[in-house]
Amino acid sequence: MTIETIGVVGAGQMGAGIANVAAAVGIRVLLADADLSRAEAGRAGILKRYARAVTKGRMSQEDADAAAERITAVADLTGMASADLVVEAVSENEGLKDKIFRQLDEVCGPNAILASNTSSIPITRMGAKTSRPDRFIGMHFMNPVPVMKLVEVIRGLATSDETYEAVKALAERMGKTTVVSRDMPGFIVNRILMPMINEAVVALYEGIGNAKDIDAAMKLGTNQPMGPLTLADFIGLDTCLAIMEVLHQGTGDSKYRPCPLLRQYVEAGWLGRKSGRGFHDYSEG
Repeated sequence: MTIETIGVVGAGQMGAGIANVAAAVGIRVLLADADLSRAEAGRAGILKRYARAVTKGRMSQEDADAAAERITAVADLTGMASADLVVEAVSENEGLKDKIFRQLDEVCGPNAILASNTSSIPITRMGAKTSRPDRFIGMHFMNPVPVMKLVEVIRGLATSDETYEAVKALAERMGKTTVVSRDMPGFIVNRILMPMINEAVVALYEGIGNAKDIDAAMKLGTNQPMGPLTLADFIGLDTCLAIMEVLHQGTGDSKYRPCPLLRQYVEAGWLGRKSGRGFHDYSEG
């Protein structure tokens, strides 16, 4: 199966990043969000990134113009009817994702593939709520999508070989390297990454070090590009908490219990960079 048109549901950071990369390699993109204005805002943001790429000599003006023409903002999910594949990239809320997939299941053609960019929610469970579990798959991009080379591909119990091969080929066409994960809570990356972040929050909670020193210690002591608390702020503390809760509930293992301080920060609305404050203060840029 050749995928020439993809739908992206969610025009925020992740969805816009997916649309950005797909259009740049020649794939037609249908971009949707809660309403047309948000979808159009997402498209406008992508065009600004193309313009910066042209200014920096990373992209020709001709290629940027062609990529921009491939992205269409649509008013609602009915606009996804012509897509060969639709990837959902909304917040890590299973109820919201289920609602979206039920609508897509009705709108999309019988051979269309439905994919979720979820970072932790079971693919088998979501796919079973549609009429096409064999054409349902996890396609977990890393953030920021234009920079990060990895895509985790998660096969549900019913995902067909044809679906897997089509998605793998699409990811590779987008310049990504794929790894395959079992459909287990957190998959590969977040099964390892989120407990590390949570333990860094525990270290802060217990006063082992302040946020600056914990990040500096892990960055310089383990050669990571950024410290775990800075990374948590970048991801969004609400997203980190949601993933830890999926891990805790899905495995029943107490080692995945979210740190109380992480929960408290989320309850305070201190969500990281997007809110101006998390474990670090971003209020002055």
